[in-house]
Amino acid sequence: MDIKAYIEDICLKTKAASRTAAKLTAPDKNNVLLKIASLLRNSKETIKSGNMKDIDSAKAEGLSAAMIDRLFLDDKRIDAIASSVEEIAAYEDCIGRIESMKVRPSGIRVGQMRIPIGVVAVIFESRPNVTIDIASLCIKSGNACILRGGKEAFNSNMALYGIVKEALSSLGHPENIVTFVEHTGRELVPILLKQNKFIDVVIPRGGEGLIRMVTEESTIPVLKHDKGLCHIYIDESADEAMSNKITVNAKIQRPSVCNAAETLLIHKKYPYKESLLSALLEQGVELRGCPETAKIFPKKIVPVSDADWDTEYLELIMSVKIVDDINEAMKHIELHGSGHSEAIITRDYFNSELFLRDVDSAAVFVNASTRFHDGGEFGLGAEVGISTEKLHARGAMGAEGLTTLKYIIYGQGEVR
Repeated sequence: MDIKAYIEDICLKTKAASRTAAKLTAPDKNNVLLKIASLLRNSKETIKSGNMKDIDSAKAEGLSAAMIDRLFLDDKRIDAIASSVEEIAAYEDCIGRIESMKVRPSGIRVGQMRIPIGVVAVIFESRPNVTIDIASLCIKSGNACILRGGKEAFNSNMALYGIVKEALSSLGHPENIVTFVEHTGRELVPILLKQNKFIDVVIPRGGEGLIRMVTEESTIPVLKHDKGLCHIYIDESADEAMSNKITVNAKIQRPSVCNAAETLLIHKKYPYKESLLSALLEQGVELRGCPETAKIFPKKIVPVSDADWDTEYLELIMSVKIVDDINEAMKHIELHGSGHSEAIITRDYFNSELFLRDVDSAAVFVNASTRFHDGGEFGLGAEVGISTEKLHARGAMGAEGLTTLKYIIYGQGEVR
């Protein structure tokens, strides 16, 4: 196979389809989405059959439990994916919306209109639901997309991609509005990342290695969805029951995802440290603590290493540090955080406002679990990912995050 020719052919066809995608009416787009949701519910056995091949391969290759959890699809997860597609369909269409309109002294009227970005390429690992999430959000926002998933989810991705193609073609729309790169060789990716003539933005979703490679190789603008090294800070005034409930949820509810908490920071005067650490230990969490933390349960807490503060575990491991005050907690987050999600548990209004103002992350929570940083939970239906960038889009990205603005000007013969 001529890899370069294969990639260029995909890009050329997707670029052509993007012009049709941009012109689809809101009912057209919503009908496609509802068709995808219906096909998902009616094709569960086909999807699960492909998924089981991936699960068996993952086990044979010795992939971690966290990785296998990310891969796994059952009836409940497929129904959840279908529901998120229906939720996206129910949202107001932002394409063509006028953001502002003002009359200038010259007499011209100047406004901005929201429009699709064009062609979005997404390179992702592991989680097959990403195929449907991104396809749906791109369709809703009038974009075409090129998807390149990891080989570990290939069979699952192909089953889900088949559903998207069927939905588009059955309603008379070009299949190439959504294109999946069906070859898993790594040598394709650098070639794809050079197609700036056809692709408007590339979004990597995966581990540090993938994101670093995409950032270094791409000639296309990159919108990074980096690792989630999320922190919870327990303030001196925090309620015991609330601290235990939120911290346990943030760590164990689904430890393999990017919005799970990885580091726990505790004010030195917080009186319920033993209760909090016991709640985590009882759930099977391995605690890696600073010397002050280790004194609380010397036989149960592993000494933390310098590298641990910068590690996204994605499993039942948590770093713990006793800090002098909120300022030390925020300084630790500044030094070691990935800009994803941080939470403070407190009954002190001024500390909560200080934390919200000064912590520089995509999402900052007061008295709530970091697990809420999610497109569905934020009312977006689904997400392209959680951007840790600061330009264009930040945090959970929904359909509007896949749009841009252009100026529109009305005149009546004015000249300058």
